[in-house]
Amino acid sequence: MKKLLALMFALALTVSMSSFAYAQDSGDKTDKMDKKADKKDKKAKKDKKAKKAKKDEMKKDDMSK
Repeated sequence: MKKLLALMFALALTVSMSSFAYAQDSGDKTDKMDKKADKKDKKAKKDKKAKKAKKDEMKKDDMSK
């Protein structure tokens, strides 16, 4: 009897824990947040490139003097 109860408990625990693996998220909220984060990343990369280009120009000007 104890073995049967232990088996049933283990089975119930396994099924309840595996339900998280099969759960599906709606994805609506995360998609919007991901898009905003992507826009910020792109803007940051663009700003970084502009700063680097400006810095390179300043170095060239200093070297030419």
